[in-house]
Amino acid sequence: MRYTRRSFVAAAAALILSACASSKMMRTEEAPTILKVDNRAVLDMNIYVVRSSQRIRIGTANGLTTTRLTIPSSLVFGATSLRFMADPIGSNRVPISDDITVLPGDEVTMIIPPQ
Repeated sequence: MRYTRRSFVAAAAALILSACASSKMMRTEEAPTILKVDNRAVLDMNIYVVRSSQRIRIGTANGLTTTRLTIPSSLVFGATSLRFMADPIGSNRVPISDDITVLPGDEVTMIIPPQ
């Protein structure tokens, strides 16, 4: 009888601890990392994240608007320096590029000046 009671108490304690651990893991999920693009130019821009020699498109910033784009979590780990590139659509204008240091869950701003 004592052996059964001890094993039941041990099993209940294990369930409670695992429930606490899983709820703690759910709370540590980080907010998405956001790039806010303030496009003051008339032209729409394709926005890319450049890592090493790889260019990853994350969205389009329409002209004369502010756009919020999510940076893929696979690109941000700790304090990461990323290069962002704004490539004008339908123009031979030179792409605009900035280096910005990003932390997971940050909201960083890129301002594209008027032409």
